Amino acid sequence: MSIRNIVSSLQTALLLASAPAVASEWRDSVTWQDRSAAMEAIGDGRYRLQASGESEPAVPRLIQAQPLRSDTASPLFDGLFALAQQELQQNRVDAIRDGAFDHGKPLPCDCFQTGAKWPYVWTRDLSYSADLALARLDPERTKRSLRFKLSDIRGTGVGQGLYVAQDTGSGGSWPISTDRVVWFLGARHLLDDPVFADETWRALRDTLAQDRIYAFDRAVGLYRGETSFLDWREQTYPAWTANDVVFIAESFALSTNALHYQALQFAAELAAQRGDADAATSYREQARALAQAIDQRFWNQRRGMYMSYIGAATHPVPFEAYDLLGISLATLSGAVPEARARAALANYPATPAGSPVIWPQQPGIAIYHNRAIWPFVSAYALKAARRTNSPERIAHELRSILRGAALAGSHMENYEFLSQRVHVEDGKLSGPVVNSPRQLWSVAGALDAVIEGVFGLEADGSVAPRLPTSLVPMLFGDRDTIRLQLQDRSIALRRPRSIDGNLLVAGAVRRNGGETVVELVPKHVPASPLRMDEHFAPPSPPAPVARLSGDVWQLDTADADTLYVDGASRGAVAGKTTLPASRLQQCISTTRSGGDGIESLHSPTLCLGEAATVAGAWPRRWTAPHDGRYRARLLYDNAHGPINTGVTAAVKRLSIRCEAQPEQVVPIVMPHSDGSERSTNAVFSANAGKTCEFALLDGFNMSDLRHFARYTGGEGGAKGALNAADIGAIEIAREH
Repeated sequence: MSIRNIVSSLQTALLLASAPAVASEWRDSVTWQDRSAAMEAIGDGRYRLQASGESEPAVPRLIQAQPLRSDTASPLFDGLFALAQQELQQNRVDAIRDGAFDHGKPLPCDCFQTGAKWPYVWTRDLSYSADLALARLDPERTKRSLRFKLSDIRGTGVGQGLYVAQDTGSGGSWPISTDRVVWFLGARHLLDDPVFADETWRALRDTLAQDRIYAFDRAVGLYRGETSFLDWREQTYPAWTANDVVFIAESFALSTNALHYQALQFAAELAAQRGDADAATSYREQARALAQAIDQRFWNQRRGMYMSYIGAATHPVPFEAYDLLGISLATLSGAVPEARARAALANYPATPAGSPVIWPQQPGIAIYHNRAIWPFVSAYALKAARRTNSPERIAHELRSILRGAALAGSHMENYEFLSQRVHVEDGKLSGPVVNSPRQLWSVAGALDAVIEGVFGLEADGSVAPRLPTSLVPMLFGDRDTIRLQLQDRSIALRRPRSIDGNLLVAGAVRRNGGETVVELVPKHVPASPLRMDEHFAPPSPPAPVARLSGDVWQLDTADADTLYVDGASRGAVAGKTTLPASRLQQCISTTRSGGDGIESLHSPTLCLGEAATVAGAWPRRWTAPHDGRYRARLLYDNAHGPINTGVTAAVKRLSIRCEAQPEQVVPIVMPHSDGSERSTNAVFSANAGKTCEFALLDGFNMSDLRHFARYTGGEGGAKGALNAADIGAIEIAREH
């Protein structure tokens, strides 16, 4: 036996020797800081949960008997599994409502609502919930809920098809937010229904084709758009994005690209099943190339983690920003190499309460995504930890999910990341700002943490537990067997006689009538302690100020430490520096460095260099002064909705016909703005002395979907589709 195995065996023996103290807490009660919760089994599958220490009373307290039951040494564990089912039942509704739809009137829908405070069906929340547990536990209602988020086109003039709806969001929704493909995570589990399978294939084919046109950057190899779930931009993006979402529309997010990778793989499978070999090959090749770009573009070697997002194609700077969902999705999708996935999860920081959804935390930002634990993200981290055989992370995420629900008396939307409270007073930074009981994806995450996380039931029906030995005292006590009773089967896990590893996995598996019996065997896997860290990043510096002096730019980089030019670091700066002037456009930004080595998020980007202005009636003409690639942006104002919501981001296509070249058609996005703004960039090629003609073609936005005909919270809804902005001149700058 190796030295590592000997040490591991001694550690496990010490753990099990102290089992009475550990188990007495986690078996029927849990104590955390100045709070506690106790679970009592009161017979016939019912439980009573008593929690103390929260400012608001925790509900529900009485937990009724449920159809699915776990039978372990821990009434706390078993009772919380029953509570999750009870709260799932409460989220089964026959009507939904939201103030921004149908004037807040109830809309008949035999669906799942999102939570006690969110009585509607939202694409992202529902789809993650379906993937975690709902598709397995209630397939018919899940299909009805998913269908509610599919839509065809109303009117004419844009491509007909069946599409997934991106909900209202930053800058007027899609394509600033582009994670609607998450819908397919849930749908992929429900293809035994041929009608639903056909709908899924149509929606997948059409949605991917649309995203390829409007959101994919061929030069970078990634899909543009906001981070999935982290959609309150001031919480996780630089503070200046509160009024500038063009940056978000042009940036690239790990989570959204991981979702697109899975959607492309799914499309390849469905195309092959339907006998379309060419389409299957095309989707597989797109997925392969995307995986390569994800690994190359997001990996930060210094941190050993994948970044949450990077800058735009014109200035693809790295950001010292990491998120647990993005890393988990990249790991689970198989888009990144196994060794890096394992390292990224191991290096992602935790706190004693659980794993925060972002790291580092941002200063001066109220608690919501910032400084917060979200149970559904913890559930995905648990799944990723199972994939990478990471026992410390599996146990940590499971305990965090259990503790939060026990102390709050409900599967809450989120918790403060150090106290795991549902609300912490911190002046203007108090929060979580919004917090709903029985949040659907928190409920689904808790159910998945039991069904797959502990008992190992995979999506394909196989049973493959990966149970950390540190959980044995809580779950087994002095028992030999623990059980899970599902609708159509039961699973029994039998502990080994001796435990000389850190992870229990499946040994012999046999069927005993309707029960699958798994003989657990110990295994030692490489492991390291969780990295505990609660650091904050320094605040972003202001935008650099530039003044042209002869053939150099004099840069005022006040309060900044590092200068970035065209996506790459130029090293340290100290208040002022110079940059050689060029006829080519150069984009710059700066960051601050904290005393703990953490870099701030970037300042606003400043682009320097010559730019031509082309105005007048369309089509507009311009003659290229040099051979090369150029960037065109439209000056515009889009006042059709507030910056934080709506469905009327203006989305057009710029047709560029240059002499001696084929037509180039590039998407242009003009999000909601609070005044004059510059659109996203359209990159094109031109030859010196050749004239280019620019024409503006129609595009597509979410208001074109029939789904939003019931939207009454702003323009582009009940009164008809709207895809427009007040457009001024074109600015054209030479790239190279």
